[in-house]
Amino acid sequence: MEIEKPQRLTRTFISGTPGVWTVSRSQRWGKDRAVPSNPRLQHASFRTSIPASTGVHFVHILVLNVGSSTLKFQLIDTDGDAIAAASDRRLAGGTIERIGGEAIIALQVGDGRPQKSAASIRDLSAAVEYVIRWLTSETSGVAIATAGDIAAVGHRVVHGGERFTRSTLVTDEVRHEIEDLIDLAPLHNPHNLRGIAAARAVLGPGVPQVAVFDTAFHQSLPEAAFLYALPYQMYRRHGVRRYGFHGTSHRYIAYRYRQLAGRSREETKIITLHLGNGASACAISAGASIDTSMGFTPLEGLVMGTRSGDLDPAILDYIAEKEGLNLREVEALLNKQSGLLGVSGLTADMRELLAEEAEHQDRRARLAIDLFCYRVRKYLGAYLAAMNGADAIVFSGGIGANAPQVRERICRDLDWLGITIDAERNAAVVGGEGRIDASTSRVALWVIPTDEELLIARDTWRVVSGHDP
Repeated sequence: MEIEKPQRLTRTFISGTPGVWTVSRSQRWGKDRAVPSNPRLQHASFRTSIPASTGVHFVHILVLNVGSSTLKFQLIDTDGDAIAAASDRRLAGGTIERIGGEAIIALQVGDGRPQKSAASIRDLSAAVEYVIRWLTSETSGVAIATAGDIAAVGHRVVHGGERFTRSTLVTDEVRHEIEDLIDLAPLHNPHNLRGIAAARAVLGPGVPQVAVFDTAFHQSLPEAAFLYALPYQMYRRHGVRRYGFHGTSHRYIAYRYRQLAGRSREETKIITLHLGNGASACAISAGASIDTSMGFTPLEGLVMGTRSGDLDPAILDYIAEKEGLNLREVEALLNKQSGLLGVSGLTADMRELLAEEAEHQDRRARLAIDLFCYRVRKYLGAYLAAMNGADAIVFSGGIGANAPQVRERICRDLDWLGITIDAERNAAVVGGEGRIDASTSRVALWVIPTDEELLIARDTWRVVSGHDP
């Protein structure tokens, strides 16, 4: 299915939103019929645990990541032996976007090419059912026969507050506690709960479900790192503190670094950079998060695709007064119309900004990239000070793993800190794993693509089989 190539990016003023710009572009999608009814879609029989070790890869874990109108999924084969040997298998994956209308669907078997189509999907339960019907259909090519072959479901849940410090089996009590945290994540936790309810409705109550929390990894932050300098009662009464996000990603990157570098957990002192449309930095010592750039919400910290990152909070009232906006409109501006998009006036996509800078010498595209890199450099300096140095800096995320130009600009002129990038090695690593530091660098520089879904699948197996996640 071909997608129309966008024309030269142009800045377009958004009527009714002072000072905000967007990009006009179009896409064409093909349309296919919905997957036909599948008699092999059956509820699994009740089970509370799965085998701890099998010797073969037969434990199928369905990983779900639910947004307001999107569903991302992967089906991963894993068990104790597979985790120990790092031989887990990704059987299938895909996305369903624009749920509630004519949905855009991309389905992929293994490492094959995504097959794109469109179908009318009324709600999230229908989307989950669509996925299960496709996975178990004879035409999909996925090696499962019925829905009963799915051993458990792992869910990305954005906010676990201070209550959840690790991945947890979903019970009625856990669901209620996630509901109680909606005030802290009103844009995310309700959708995560809908995903849990949809999986239960489609697969039945007998299939175990596990919640893997973005915030859990950062519960090791010391008090001096997670508290804001507000009246202490704001923390005690309302839970106002730094929670941090992208925890599953930072945890995976640290795990994979230890494997590649041959380091133990106790020996790990690194800075991980998850750089994508959402971006965050994390200081990790002895395998534990000791500081992270995102705060009470994912808005704080680095410059992101459409989020501003750090700013003076007095700016909110100033903008509201000058532009005639209410608080929710200002919040939307900071979350959805700022960052790379807001500065460039063109796009939130770093690839397109790099192309605009190279091909058209666009000043604001260059400015957005420079601002992005400068903010990362500031956090690197802060975390090197907080940890009294680091053994390695690890780049990850869509930008971190795929944009050598950005990595080079971040590391430029940091040799006084012992950080020296090798231009040839850096240029050679795009989308894969590898070291990119020069032989003279005292700090190792790594590129490690993140794999949150794999970690969610592994945690799901560990929780359901009675192991410590």
